[in-house]
Amino acid sequence: MLRLKTFSVIIHIAGWLLFMALPLLFLNSRDGSTSIFVLLTSPFYWLFSITYITLFYLNALVLIPRFFLTRQYLNYALVLVILFALVFNVKPYDKLLRSRMEVFKVGMQGSNMPPDMGPMTPGQRDGGTMPPPPPPSINNKVQQSSPGNTPPNNIPWPNGMPPGPGMMPPNGRKHLDINSLFIFLMIMALSTATKTVQQWQVTEQRVLSAEADKASAELSFLKAQINPHFLFNTLNNIYTLAVTNNTNTAESIMKLSNIMRYVTDDVSANFVSLQAEIDCIENYIDLQRLRLGDKTTVTYTVNGDTGNKKIAPLLFMTFVENVFKYGVSKQHDGDIDINILVEDTHVLFTCVNPVFDRKENIERTGIGIANTRKRLEHLYPGEHVLYIDNDGKQFSVLLKLPC
Repeated sequence: MLRLKTFSVIIHIAGWLLFMALPLLFLNSRDGSTSIFVLLTSPFYWLFSITYITLFYLNALVLIPRFFLTRQYLNYALVLVILFALVFNVKPYDKLLRSRMEVFKVGMQGSNMPPDMGPMTPGQRDGGTMPPPPPPSINNKVQQSSPGNTPPNNIPWPNGMPPGPGMMPPNGRKHLDINSLFIFLMIMALSTATKTVQQWQVTEQRVLSAEADKASAELSFLKAQINPHFLFNTLNNIYTLAVTNNTNTAESIMKLSNIMRYVTDDVSANFVSLQAEIDCIENYIDLQRLRLGDKTTVTYTVNGDTGNKKIAPLLFMTFVENVFKYGVSKQHDGDIDINILVEDTHVLFTCVNPVFDRKENIERTGIGIANTRKRLEHLYPGEHVLYIDNDGKQFSVLLKLPC
């Protein structure tokens, strides 16, 4: 995991270095070294870089988790429009182009060129002739303009272009900068793609981790709950019922068979029928009652409609097993309460039992509860409620799950 994070940081740094190098390459003037140095020391270059870097991580870390991943697409689009309006007013790209014109002036002054001649064409750099001076009509009209006044709108600019990139058009109106729009959309698209892929990887990792925790929980259940000791006691009790010709013998064998079938076959699915989970708990409680004496009272209730509702398997069994492990004593009276309340969108599980044995197998039970917590975090992130209270005399659990 640490190596993946380090690799991701390296990729981000390399990507931003490449992004920041592009203006230095494409806006470089004839005197390369001087132009790069002046651009690097220009505040507009850093305004351009920091603006789009901030937009990238603002979108990836704030906007996408808050709006896009929660399917608030209209709010997300509205925020993007507001951000583009801010970028359009700040004009980092236009200001960078103006800074580039200053770089040209520095380069031309360093080469003893007249500052009003403009950049040389590739043919002129190779020894070609200089371009002819502008038409006299243009010079006359420009000279007629007083300093500080806006040039007349009817001046026929050479090639139909205003004097210098990033400047206002001759009519004084703002125009939509296609380059800024393209850079904005490119940064937002890369940010969205990066965050989406990262979120997909996190989801995939959660699924794999949930599968591993589920397999661990199933194995823990088979070893701790349906273990040889439990089977030995249950079979002995069933044998006693058979010897005494008790009418509950066949039913007890069927309950044990149903439990074994459920934990070995049915729980292979990610989610099972709530009724199937309740049936397994009921069978388990009935078999535990076979070994209980008169000093232990078990109250088990189920209320609500369980039809067409599903939950993750074996989440309740850890706490049910814990009830009979620590809440039963041959010397002391004890009351065990297990309740399941099924609502329209949630199922509420509660259990309360006295604590008689606080030393034996505490480590194993702690591991079982810890595994259950992990499964809940993976299967119901932010959707479940688990409350456990143990004051040394009474152990109580409240678990609320969506269904």
